[in-house]
Amino acid sequence: MGRVTPTGVSDPERSDSDSTGESRPVRRSTSTASVAAEPRRTEPRRAERPRGEPRRAEPRRTEPPRAEPTDDAPLTGTAPYGRRGLPEDAGVEPRRYQVVVDPSFVDPDVRKVLKRLVRSGREAYLVGGCVRDLLLGRQPKDFDVATSAHPEEVRELFRNSRIIGRRFRLVHVLFQGRKVIEVATFRSTPDSDGAMIRSDNVYGTAAEDAYRRDFTINALFYDLETNHILDWVGGMKDIQRRIVRTVGDPVVRFIEDPVRLLRAIKFSGRLDLGIEPDVHEAIVHCRESLREAARPRVAEEILRLLRGGQARRSLYIAWETGVLDVLLPELAALFYENDRDDSPGARAWRQLAYIDAKHQAGELLDDTVLWTLLLLEMLKEACEGHRDRSAAVGEFLEGLVERLAITRRSADGIRRIVATLPRLKSGKAGRGARTEAYGFALHVAEADRLSEGVRTRPRAKARDVNEVPAAEAQPVE
Repeated sequence: MGRVTPTGVSDPERSDSDSTGESRPVRRSTSTASVAAEPRRTEPRRAERPRGEPRRAEPRRTEPPRAEPTDDAPLTGTAPYGRRGLPEDAGVEPRRYQVVVDPSFVDPDVRKVLKRLVRSGREAYLVGGCVRDLLLGRQPKDFDVATSAHPEEVRELFRNSRIIGRRFRLVHVLFQGRKVIEVATFRSTPDSDGAMIRSDNVYGTAAEDAYRRDFTINALFYDLETNHILDWVGGMKDIQRRIVRTVGDPVVRFIEDPVRLLRAIKFSGRLDLGIEPDVHEAIVHCRESLREAARPRVAEEILRLLRGGQARRSLYIAWETGVLDVLLPELAALFYENDRDDSPGARAWRQLAYIDAKHQAGELLDDTVLWTLLLLEMLKEACEGHRDRSAAVGEFLEGLVERLAITRRSADGIRRIVATLPRLKSGKAGRGARTEAYGFALHVAEADRLSEGVRTRPRAKARDVNEVPAAEAQPVE
């Protein structure tokens, strides 16, 4: 998508670099208007592909909508926050951009919710990731609505809704097919004094809500009534440049909530975005703060890195920034020793590629399978020389279960999968062919064989609980 400057004038054509470091031209829209030259910026750093990783075709996307600014308000800076939750030099009025998005990308029920809120005299906008995805030409998975109405007022407008939450109350508007549209009241930026945020439950204005968000690309508000993007933080410029940048000082924002480090990596990997140099340096500087974060939140973000369709690239960024050394030093050590094609580190990269291939095929792997594949090479090493593989896996997982907040269900599944892996790789089903873990184990066995260069898929028949000859293993198409 062509880059749009704050005054609507595009820069001349220049070259950006992708994750491989190769130069590629970037098209710029042209204009006859004049504008003062912008100061030069350092180009955002892009992660390189892991060794031996081939280029993968990107999924087909629609052309992102073109945006034009509709006023001359200056873009705001990222100064320290004042008492009202706004940077001291922040403007209350946003920068507005006229956009046109594919109407089929916006759920009709979301339009109903927004229209009813606006007609009742409240402010209401699409916010967060759905706006970011629309501007990047992607179909949003879900939609979030932010409004000036308080939860009780939203509940009065929608009989098909319920109020949830204790720390900060939200409203879920319910529709057929178990569809849920989340409506949140504008929130203000908490005063953290540079420390980790413990409470974040103060109502605010739309501007305050924008400044409290983590990244500029997630702080854009979309007014469906006027087709305007409201931008207080320069997020549209970052969408055009395809970079991840924090709202405010990245070190302060990461210390406030260390999980934001993983979110930055997730957005860079999943959306193929660069990371602004200051943000990249802050990730490296603040990585140790992840030890203080809530373990269940860290575990969920790790799973999101694996589920997003770019697990291999996301884990590479985590390794390259040193974040993986904090979260999972055992796996990071394997990657450091990735000097041979048959090394455990090389096999681990190929197992992550298997996860991505399944996602591209529309097959969602269970969390137990994701954890097993992430830890597989370490688990195999832990089982070497042990007759009781289940006990060896259980002993290895003792520390990881607490450190990564792996659920008991997943831990039990990992133990059973690894215990039966040798039989499955040889084409034997065994007694567990009718259990849930059997289907999970087939995925792991397939990924393990592929990582070793074996192009067959073990598919032992569930009707035979004893043995299935290895000759019945089905070839991979």
